[in-house]
Amino acid sequence: MNRPGRLLTDEEFELYEEHGYVVIDDLLSKEETNRLSEIVDELVAKAANLERGDDYYDLEPSHSPGNPRVRRLKKPIFQHEAFDRLARSSTILDIVEQLIGNGIRLTHPNGKINIKAAEYGSPVEWHQDWAGYPHTNDDLLSVSIPLDDVELENGPLLMIPGSHRGPVYSHHSNGVFCSAIDPVRDPLDYDKAVPLTGKAGTVSFHHVRTIHGSALNTSARSRRLLIYQYGATDAWPLTGGISIDSFRETIVRGDLAVQPRLEALPVRLPLPVAPNYDGLYTSQENASNRYFEVHGSDRNSAQNADLR
Repeated sequence: MNRPGRLLTDEEFELYEEHGYVVIDDLLSKEETNRLSEIVDELVAKAANLERGDDYYDLEPSHSPGNPRVRRLKKPIFQHEAFDRLARSSTILDIVEQLIGNGIRLTHPNGKINIKAAEYGSPVEWHQDWAGYPHTNDDLLSVSIPLDDVELENGPLLMIPGSHRGPVYSHHSNGVFCSAIDPVRDPLDYDKAVPLTGKAGTVSFHHVRTIHGSALNTSARSRRLLIYQYGATDAWPLTGGISIDSFRETIVRGDLAVQPRLEALPVRLPLPVAPNYDGLYTSQENASNRYFEVHGSDRNSAQNADLR
């Protein structure tokens, strides 16, 4: 997986600048995605021994021992070397370098795999990644790699084009950070969202301030999404605290930058954290209003039927 990567064309680069995301078809081969899929299946099968989630597994509410239902693998980079190799490969990093420069670090060194299993995979509410981890500048992005073919029915990523150039919205509800935009308080043009469909191995890159989300998977097919998050080495986190040594360990290309680049950007701190916080999904459970339908819930949603 460390073959020389292909680069964005001028048109693709301009699309990223304008829309806040770009999609590259067939960046990974079928052989590569098949192997990663096999590893994910092996990891999910191990959740059959779990009563509740832990440091490696975020479980669906309907999970039970013997019937494993995983909605996120939290630390794939540490669970299998294949995910670590891909995160550091030229296939990915050559394009990341085009977008944020030649000093690159993993802002989330664990990686993650969001799993929308057939017929019950959980939604992810509209949000901006920037709300959860503001930095001194916004040269940060996420790389999303579907390990399954993605169509409208199995919960594709939905992106609101150009939203990375707009405001940073509140992601708070009832006094705590809930990792979600309130669709009632902030009735944005959600009907303009673009679904990122495509074959397994298609890779998307989206800016840290781009508004995105995804609906339930109501189809008979899974949608497993491997996600890496990168930032420029002169972008330093504003929250969480990080030592110079731990910062250095996350660098995957280029050198350490001890002089942060400061830009005048809108920032909202992701504080206070909800008492039940254990990642994105539990955080979003604290949202007063949800856009997407949730399995087994009688809560109202503001979902646009065209995005189901």
